[in-house]
Amino acid sequence: MAILNIVLVEPEIPANTGNVARTCAATGTRLHLVKPLGFSVDDKHLKRAGLDYWSLLDISYYENLDDFFENNQGGNFYYFSTKALNRHTDVSYPDNAFLVFGKETRGLPESLLLKNRDNCVRIPMIEDARSLNLSNSVAIAAYEVLRQWDYPELLTHGELHRHRW
Repeated sequence: MAILNIVLVEPEIPANTGNVARTCAATGTRLHLVKPLGFSVDDKHLKRAGLDYWSLLDISYYENLDDFFENNQGGNFYYFSTKALNRHTDVSYPDNAFLVFGKETRGLPESLLLKNRDNCVRIPMIEDARSLNLSNSVAIAAYEVLRQWDYPELLTHGELHRHRW
């Protein structure tokens, strides 16, 4: 089974993180949260956005970026940023890919982006748009990877039921 990882570095808005958690739970994707967090993990907005998916979630917490990288050596890291030159769809994502996203107000540290320039990717948007919502960006990125992998272990079809009114 292929493993996909979503990493939120210092997320600030509980509802965004809750939405990301729901996406991760629904896709079997691992969620990594790098502190400091801008909220408590008991926050009602975080829990409400994640609904009843918390039991399906594989989540890890880290004290800081150094702690995260120390505990995830050997991963394939891709840094999402509006400053990146490469499009997210131009990458062939390998197993154990880590999609790394920064905080809502500032993104990822520029020093991290400079050190990993070749693995920085962006989601295209119009020139005058500052950025997409974090949870939307994560969903776009995760589903691109899962599409490339042909949606492993995900239900890819539904069933219509005939109703009599």
